[in-house]
Amino acid sequence: MKTLKEQTDAKIAAGRKAKPDFMKGVDEAIDKAKAFEQGSNALKIGEKAVDFKLPNPQGELISLSNLLEKGPVIVTFYRGSWCPYCNLQLRALQAKLADIHALGATLVAISPEVPDESMTANEINTMEFTVLSDQDAKVASQYGVAWEVPEFLLDHMRVDRQLDLKKINNGNASVLPIPATFIIGIDGRVIWNYVNVDYRTRSEPDDIIEVLKDLS
Repeated sequence: MKTLKEQTDAKIAAGRKAKPDFMKGVDEAIDKAKAFEQGSNALKIGEKAVDFKLPNPQGELISLSNLLEKGPVIVTFYRGSWCPYCNLQLRALQAKLADIHALGATLVAISPEVPDESMTANEINTMEFTVLSDQDAKVASQYGVAWEVPEFLLDHMRVDRQLDLKKINNGNASVLPIPATFIIGIDGRVIWNYVNVDYRTRSEPDDIIEVLKDLS
């Protein structure tokens, strides 16, 4: 099975071939975000994770503190079910979910998408981990991974992808989470993190598994 990096690299290469001008624009937007060190305020290893209480697709409120009573929690922020890179990442995590559970951990995926019937029906929500809705990106902001998306990318989403983020995210049309993953220990502190403002690059599930093995 290909690693997540191999899968995302293949998608990037296909994008560069199909839409070179667009991908050049993405590279420039990402370089600018890196130059401004966006994401540098993300929670660091050893810092206390902010507790949250967010709705799942059924509207039930799920809190981090309750999840931590069962063991370590993996919190991954993703842009939405419309994002192909997010889908690749979450499928890869789903493939490792049995290992994650065997090591006593829980996986939670958070995006700004509104928890309505369409969210319940999409592919991500048929996976076997907890999916939560952070509509105003407040929790993403508390974790230091909220990103004001450049107009260049917002225009691409509106025109080329026909995406209405304001509707999808219930009013939030411009702030998305930086794809980021945190492993939080039972004491509520960050044990490991991966934060990259380049939404095309994600943490490897095997790296998460290795950290959990060390914990156990």
